[in-house]
Amino acid sequence: MYDSSVTSVPMALGGFDEVGVAARNRRARVAVAALFLTNGALFANLLPRYPEIKADLALSNSAYGVAIAAFSGGALVAGLAAAPLIRRFSSAGVAVASSVGIAVLVFFASLAPSAVVLAAALFIAGACDAVTDVAQNAQALRVQRNYGRSIINSSHAVWSVGAVLGGGMGAAAIALHIPRTTHLAISAALFSVVVITAYPFLLRGPDDDDHPSTRPERGSRPRLGLYVTLAALVLIAIAGAVVEDAGSSWATLYLHDSLGAPAALAAFGYIAMVGFQFIGRLMGDRLVDRFGERAVARAGGLITAAGMGTALAFPSVVGTIAGFAAAGFGVATLVPAAMHGADQLPGLRPGTGLTAVAWLMRVGFVSSPPVVGLIADATSLRVGLLVVPVAGVAVMLLAVALSPRRLPAR
Repeated sequence: MYDSSVTSVPMALGGFDEVGVAARNRRARVAVAALFLTNGALFANLLPRYPEIKADLALSNSAYGVAIAAFSGGALVAGLAAAPLIRRFSSAGVAVASSVGIAVLVFFASLAPSAVVLAAALFIAGACDAVTDVAQNAQALRVQRNYGRSIINSSHAVWSVGAVLGGGMGAAAIALHIPRTTHLAISAALFSVVVITAYPFLLRGPDDDDHPSTRPERGSRPRLGLYVTLAALVLIAIAGAVVEDAGSSWATLYLHDSLGAPAALAAFGYIAMVGFQFIGRLMGDRLVDRFGERAVARAGGLITAAGMGTALAFPSVVGTIAGFAAAGFGVATLVPAAMHGADQLPGLRPGTGLTAVAWLMRVGFVSSPPVVGLIADATSLRVGLLVVPVAGVAVMLLAVALSPRRLPAR
C-alpha cells in the first residue's frame, strides 16, 4: 500500500500538470485569435470612411491615392524591424503594443486636417501593422508548436472574420449617422481592450526557448540552399498575395465592365473569393495535418490555375464568379504555410525568416495592381487576370520548399 501510494502521487501530479498545460494552450489559442480578429477589424473600420475623408479634405484623386498609399509605405519601411523587436520584447508584448498603436493611429487618421497629416498617420499605422503581422504569426506558430498540430490556418480565418466585422461596424456607423471620430474612437477603445485583456493568456517570455532554429542539431551558419528555400517560400506568399489582390482590385471591374454583369452581381466575384478563402482556411488545418503542407499547396495551386484558367478561357459571369471562388479556396493556406516554413528554417535567427516572408509579401500587394493594370491597358483585363492561373502554376512548382509531412501528434 505504501509503495503504491508513493508512485501514484507523481502520476497524479503529472496528470494534473498535463491538464494544466492543455488548458494554458487552449487559453493561448483563444488569445491569439483575439489578436488576429483585432488586426482584421481595426483597419477595416476605417475603409468605409475613406470617401468621407476624401470629401472633407477636398482631396484630388492623385492626392488621395498618395495619402492612402502611405499605409503600405510605412509597412515596407518598418517591416524588417519586427524580428529584432520580437527577440527583444517577445512576440506577445510586441503584438499587443503594436495592435494598440494601430488603433490609436487609425483614430488619428479620422481627425486629420490635411492630406499630409492623414498620410503621416497612415504611414505609422502601416508600420505598426507590419510589426503586428509578424508578431501575431510568431505567437500563433509558438502555440502551434505546443499543440503539435496545425492551427495557423484557423488563426488566419479569424482575421477574415475580423475584417468582415470591422467593415460591418463602419457601414453600420455610417448608416446610423455616427460621426467618424466617435465611431473610430469606439473601435480603438474596444479592440485595445480586447488585446490587452488577451495579453495575460498569451505565451510570454523569450520566443527563442522552444524555437526550432535554436535546437543543437540544427546548423547555425546559413547555406546557399537555405536562401533558395527562403526565396521559394517568399514567392509562394507573393503568389497568394497576387491572387488575393486580383480578387479585391479587379474582380468587380472585370465582371461589370468586361462581362456586363450588373453592379450588384459584379460584387460577387470578390465576395466569392473571400468567402471561399475563409472556408479553405477553416478546413486548412485538418488538411495540412493529414496530407502535409506541400500536398495541400500543390492541390491549391492546381485548383487556382484550373478554376480561374477555365473562367478566363470561357468567359461568363457565373463561370468567372466560380473561378474567383476556386482561386480563393486554392490560395487559402499559402501565406500561413509560407510563414510556417520560413519560421522553421535552420540557420536563421528566430523571427528572421518569418519577417522576410511577411515583409516581401507586401511587395506583391503593392506591385500587383500596376502590373495587371499595365497588361490590361496594353491588351485587355481578361489577359491581365492571367496572373491568377500563372500564380497557381508557380505554386505547384514552388511547393517543393514546403514540408511534405504532417505535424507530429503529441
